[in-house]
Amino acid sequence: MKIEQLYTKCLAEAAYYIESNGEVAIIDPLRETAPYIEMAAGAGAKIKYIFETHFHADFVSGHVDLSKKSGAPIVFGPTAKPDFDFISAVDNQEFKIGDITIKVLHTPGHTPESVTYLLIDENGKEHAIFTGDTLFLGDVGRPDLAIKSDLTQEDLAGMLFDSLRNRIMPLPDDLVVYPAHGAGSSCGKSMSSETVGTLGEQKQTNYALRVSMTRNEFIKEVTEGILPPPSYFPKNALMNKMGYDSIDDVITRGNQGFSISEFNEAVANGALILDVRNQAEFIAGFIPNSLFIGLNGTFAMWVGALIEDIKQPIVLIAPEGKEEEAVLRLARVGYDNTLGYLKGGVEAYEGTLNTIETIPAKEFEGIYRDSNILDVRKPGEFSAEHVADAQTFPLDFINDHLNELEKSTPYHVHCAGGYRSVISISILMQNGYTNLVNITEGYAGFRGTEMELTDYVCPSTVK
Repeated sequence: MKIEQLYTKCLAEAAYYIESNGEVAIIDPLRETAPYIEMAAGAGAKIKYIFETHFHADFVSGHVDLSKKSGAPIVFGPTAKPDFDFISAVDNQEFKIGDITIKVLHTPGHTPESVTYLLIDENGKEHAIFTGDTLFLGDVGRPDLAIKSDLTQEDLAGMLFDSLRNRIMPLPDDLVVYPAHGAGSSCGKSMSSETVGTLGEQKQTNYALRVSMTRNEFIKEVTEGILPPPSYFPKNALMNKMGYDSIDDVITRGNQGFSISEFNEAVANGALILDVRNQAEFIAGFIPNSLFIGLNGTFAMWVGALIEDIKQPIVLIAPEGKEEEAVLRLARVGYDNTLGYLKGGVEAYEGTLNTIETIPAKEFEGIYRDSNILDVRKPGEFSAEHVADAQTFPLDFINDHLNELEKSTPYHVHCAGGYRSVISISILMQNGYTNLVNITEGYAGFRGTEMELTDYVCPSTVK
């Protein structure tokens, strides 16, 4: 038996390849199918089943394309009703893969159709659980992401409590826990940075598995403090339910080089210029009205959070050789309308490039008390510690607060390390803000300075 976790850091997502005696099961695949097909072919094995734990909201799963290419059927749990051929598994149904068995445990709560897959090894021993978004390491799935229904998040939280107590917690402590996400995902509140653990460890450390917790206490704790989900989440969930264009077609359409005249025509017709280089390159020179989201960061998550129209036409400014990667990573979160990229990058642009003024944190120390400081980190980061008199202006919600600043006022902008601040400045510049300075090292650069740092949260700041 072979179990391999394929973890994609920029999405904090884990897919699984399970192989036994020439047969393979794939759980929660990403949209690109080649890795799974190549792994099976390399082992001389055949993909027998594609298991989905639920309708994912934070990425477009590869189940539809992978099924078409491999011939393997797609398996969903009870109550799932996708718009394509699939196996509707019933609770406790078992599927054979070589010498092992995968058993379906219906664990509704994160979504009504959520399931956990219990792997029973060749000796009949319960070996592992693939929990999807039902149970994470250190957390559980948020109950507000289901495709719209009559159920409230409190209803789903109550279902999740029952699922954990009745289906997960009675299982053996030595079971390996393989979740669908790790730290950084928006599908939970406080996930561990670890991506594999044991159920016994979770019973000891996961707040949601406290034996003493009542159902009402659980509902309150799970539903409190949830930030609004990114706007693309419900759109991805629908794509996963209804189907989508072939990833091969999406890449073929988007991975084509444009001349400057073709590029300009696309922009004139409403295409968004998305610059995916690193922040230092963007700061040094970029095409006016570009949105910066670098491939070197959590690219797909910020695309989904900040580009509100999932069908928005996009033209890319990308490092040479990274164009196809950018198209693929956009498609992972359902942004399938990439038109192409500018051949030659910014060097091919015929107009004047914009730049961003910067200041190192050490130099900013001398002027910070006389500056308007925008802290674009998450609310929780700001609450934990921030520069005295800074204004919280989280990048996560920037599109909802663009009219709350004075466009001619000078602002010094920082995040934790310099990635999110450049994204924020690019958006502010798109919206007419002209007097912005980026603090290059971000909050990390304030350590060791004599700047006044505080954990007091001003009640007038942006929420």
